[in-house]
Amino acid sequence: MDAAPSGPATTREFMLGEGAGTGGGTQPMQLGVGPQHPAMHGIIRIVTELDGEVIRKADVEIGYLHRAFEKDCEVGGWNNAIPYTDRLNYVSPLINNFGYCAAVEKLLGITVTERCQYIRVVMAEISRICDHLTCVGASSMELGAFTVFLYMIKAREFLWELVEEVTGARLTISYGRVGGVKADLPPAFGDQMRAAFKQVREVLEEVHRLLTGNRIFMDRMVGVGALSRDETIAYAITGPLLRAVGVPYDVRRAQPYDAYDRLDWQVVTQTAGDNYARYLVRMAEMEQSMRIAEQALDHMPGGPINVDHEGRPLDPAAYVDQGKQGKTEGLLLIPITLSPNLAGQDRAAQARVNAHDKRVVLPPKETTYGSIEGLMNHFMLIMEGYGIRPPLGEAYSAVEGANGELGFYVVSDGTDRPYRVRCRPPCLPPLAALHRMIEGEWIGDLIPTFGSVNMIGGELDR
Repeated sequence: MDAAPSGPATTREFMLGEGAGTGGGTQPMQLGVGPQHPAMHGIIRIVTELDGEVIRKADVEIGYLHRAFEKDCEVGGWNNAIPYTDRLNYVSPLINNFGYCAAVEKLLGITVTERCQYIRVVMAEISRICDHLTCVGASSMELGAFTVFLYMIKAREFLWELVEEVTGARLTISYGRVGGVKADLPPAFGDQMRAAFKQVREVLEEVHRLLTGNRIFMDRMVGVGALSRDETIAYAITGPLLRAVGVPYDVRRAQPYDAYDRLDWQVVTQTAGDNYARYLVRMAEMEQSMRIAEQALDHMPGGPINVDHEGRPLDPAAYVDQGKQGKTEGLLLIPITLSPNLAGQDRAAQARVNAHDKRVVLPPKETTYGSIEGLMNHFMLIMEGYGIRPPLGEAYSAVEGANGELGFYVVSDGTDRPYRVRCRPPCLPPLAALHRMIEGEWIGDLIPTFGSVNMIGGELDR
């Protein structure tokens, strides 16, 4: 007699789990989830092997959004890399800006002003809240809680208006600068921030009522996607996923930078390590971030910039015309009324928010427009072949991103452009461990687990 067939006769039978199989048993089915899938963000492919609806094996493929971030940073000057960092974790770009700038400043051996440190803290925490709002809102929507998504995006809008007020943009903000920031905070920023935080807290309270004790939500989240403490550490996972297994590691506390060691705040932890624990960590971290930002604003030195001092303000065009005509006597003592895109870049603001080092920081607009020395200084920092020129060497600096430790490693060969830029993306280790989180789970639980990782493609693939 002929031997019984050892497997399905056709590809269709294999994909449908049909065919004789070995010993008459069922065949596992391979199912590809993504990259063209609403929950895979278009850039992740997970090849699953299913036994019924249970995932027995999973292979996570990344790299669909590789855009050569690290090599692009090596093409232009040191400050030219800042717009590229915006597009790493584009949900919290301010943290990316400040992390990269901190690495270059470490290489240069310069320290930003105290006011700049507090500004960076305030803006980074606003950016962190935006990231967590997006993560929790989108993950909830993928489970059917569309109302929560709308509430969270509404709260994020309040914060994006703050970001736009300070930086001039909402998403790709390019606000950081080596040696400081683009501009100072607007005079009314404090009141605007407190009003926005009041609205955000109301939204978070409403979401707690909708989700935190919701029976359906808890059934989909509690005990799902869990990773043990030892595995989490072994995979070098940081951020909310690490704190969700009870490890109180936070770069802001472990290796303090800017003004974090001068503020009173708590590192939030849970112990279960499942999707629900990660949700609770992010919800609590948003409150801590608002607490940090409010303290930083209260303790910020220098206060609001006072631009109303003696002298008749001139518009920049008239200021430049006088300089061209040689009418420079007393010109540097006259204030100018800057256009909105240059607001906060006057001399008083520059002195407060940027390092006092003309080798690194662009001169104030009054100095650029009103003196040949300032104009030359400006051009020397802009022209190709000149610019910022750190000494030979290398430096690594890390900040606490919304997803964990965000590190930048920079190498200088003494020229005006980086020899090497390397980014340590915080969401790469969780993606490496994703297969461990979803194997043995139902196929329907893949979506909330993937959402709890908060994968950001620009940061992951770079």
